[in-house]
Amino acid sequence: MGRSCRGLDRRRCAVALGFLLCFFSALDAREIESRHDFFSQIYNHTVATILVEYASAVYISDLTELFTWTCSRCNGKIEAFEIVSIIVDVKNCLQAFVGVDKNLNSIVVAFRGTQEHSIQNWIEDLFWKQLDLNYPGMPDAMVHHGFYYAYHNTTLRDGILDGILHAKNLYGDIGIVVTGHSMGGAIASFCALDLAVNYKVKTVQLMTFGQPRIGNEIFSSYFSEHVPHAIRVTNRNDMVPHLPPYYYFFPSKTYHHFPREVWIYDIILGSLVYEAEKICDSSGEDPNCSRSVSGNSLTDHLCYFGVDLEAETWRACNIVLNLDTPNLLTDHNGNFVVYRSDISPFIKSPMENYRSLQSS
Repeated sequence: MGRSCRGLDRRRCAVALGFLLCFFSALDAREIESRHDFFSQIYNHTVATILVEYASAVYISDLTELFTWTCSRCNGKIEAFEIVSIIVDVKNCLQAFVGVDKNLNSIVVAFRGTQEHSIQNWIEDLFWKQLDLNYPGMPDAMVHHGFYYAYHNTTLRDGILDGILHAKNLYGDIGIVVTGHSMGGAIASFCALDLAVNYKVKTVQLMTFGQPRIGNEIFSSYFSEHVPHAIRVTNRNDMVPHLPPYYYFFPSKTYHHFPREVWIYDIILGSLVYEAEKICDSSGEDPNCSRSVSGNSLTDHLCYFGVDLEAETWRACNIVLNLDTPNLLTDHNGNFVVYRSDISPFIKSPMENYRSLQSS
């Protein structure tokens, strides 16, 4: 069962028996469908409802609860998850974790979204963000430097790669699923691309929720070529997927989403409202999906599939850690990585990570 979002419109919770009877068999088939072959599918609803819970759990500030997987959000469809490591960049207020979901037979990497004191200020700032960085090795591909640096120039990248290597050593050569919400989705996208391009990992799937645009149309083309198993889930009038702005008459100079979007929208029948999903076209900017609405809702940004996607407190970087473990690696800025007790903490160089991932 999904967790109820605060302030969720009651109309969306209305259930008609006739509707359920019509669609029960289809939903049931979708639920029992093997989760091990979702890499071959365009979109899997069941996997989406699992990954959104990981995108929610990574917002937990009490890292003791998160590390022991006893937090209030560490249950439901993800209660059997086995954490491998948690990576925290205190200086830049960033957080991620790596672990293994045996039901998905995959390593899961989750990135936390924006933890600013005021998310409204962060959204307002996105209105004015310009393309200001050339993506390495991709001619004319431009990206948002803030999102790029949040992954490449912080503690996150080395910690994530190290966690993936530990997970592969423990569980073998299984797939990798990367997820995140909002800014976490943007960082997750750069992580998935990094794994595919720089580390030649072929079994990478990306699914994000309410992520902003991160690059131009040329970058979008490169991205879809290297990360073909990518889904951006958008929710009704969520405002963040509309940012930074897209201007169709400046294709090389404007931000452009990479494909493929899955849009959650409402079907209204009289006084009843039903949740539906639309698999959008391969353009990344399907005018019949989220671009067909105004995109003016913060509430729709903070709730996907009935799951809260925000921090439990508005205080920035309210990180709590009370673990007595030798498997804690810190740096001079106070950033740290904490590992499960049966593995030894180490951070490999980029070349060592490359060789290890290639040999796994």
